[in-house]
Amino acid sequence: MSNELVDILSLEALDLDLFRGFTPPDDRNRRIYGGQVVAQALSAAYRTIEGRICHSLHSYFIRPGDPKIPILFQVDRARDGGSFSVRRVVAIQAGKQIFNLAASFQVPETGFEHQLQMPPPPKPEGLKNEEELRAEAGLAPESRRIWPVEVRPCAPVPHGFVGKLPPIDMCWFRARQSVGEETWVNQCALAYASDMTLLDASLRPHEVSWDSGRLQVASLDHALWFHHPSDFSKWHLYVQDSPSASGGRGFNRGSIFTEDGRLVASATQEALIRYR
Repeated sequence: MSNELVDILSLEALDLDLFRGFTPPDDRNRRIYGGQVVAQALSAAYRTIEGRICHSLHSYFIRPGDPKIPILFQVDRARDGGSFSVRRVVAIQAGKQIFNLAASFQVPETGFEHQLQMPPPPKPEGLKNEEELRAEAGLAPESRRIWPVEVRPCAPVPHGFVGKLPPIDMCWFRARQSVGEETWVNQCALAYASDMTLLDASLRPHEVSWDSGRLQVASLDHALWFHHPSDFSKWHLYVQDSPSASGGRGFNRGSIFTEDGRLVASATQEALIRYR
C-alpha cells in the first residue's frame, strides 16, 4: 500500500541542490495545498544537511501553484557554521517563484527548558474525524478527499453554521500511516499538516459562510519552530488562536503538543481572508 506522505516527500534529485517534487493525483483538480510545498521545501533543504535538525522555518506563498505540473526546488546553502546551518529554498513553476523558505538547522544540544502547559482536551478516541463529520453532513462524495493526515476537531462546528465564535480552536491530528522514525521525515510530515486548519481560527468571529461562493482565503506566509522531535503517526493536539484580523488578513498562532503534554512545535501564519 502506498504511503502518500512518504511519496510527497520523496523528491527527485536533478542536479546539485536542485530537486523536483510532485502533487498527488487526488489533488490535481485544485490549487496546490500550501502545506505540501512547505513540507517538500523542507525535505529539499534536509537533503543538503548532515547531523543537524531543523529548529525553525519561515516561508512565503508567492503565487498559486499548478498541481498538474512538477515543482522545482532550488536550495541555496546560505551558511554552515559550527552549530547552525541556514538554507534558503525557492520553489519554481514555469520559470516563476511560487514559494520561498528559509530554514535554520542546529547540532542537537541540551540547555534550559520550560514550556507552556497543554490545555485539557477531550481524548481523540471519543471524537469523529473530518471525513466522518462530512459524511454525516451529506456532502457529495467528491468533497470527501481522504487526506494523508487524520484530523479530529475537539469541538466540531456543524456544517453550514454561520455565527460568531471565539477565535480559538483545538483539534487532534496525526499521519494516517507511519513515516518512519527519522526526525527529519516526521518534521516534514508535521509541517505538511500544520497548514491544514490554522487559518480557520481567524474566521471564527466573523459569521462567514464557506458555501456563499464569496469567501476568499489563502495562506500568505507560514512559520514553524520545532522544539522537540516527535512521532507524527501518534496523536498531536493542535491548539490554535487568532489574536488579530485587519486589512483583509487574519493572524493565527498554533501550539502543537504530543498526547502526553509535551510541546513539540509552534506555528504562526498570516492568511488572506476576505469576502469578494
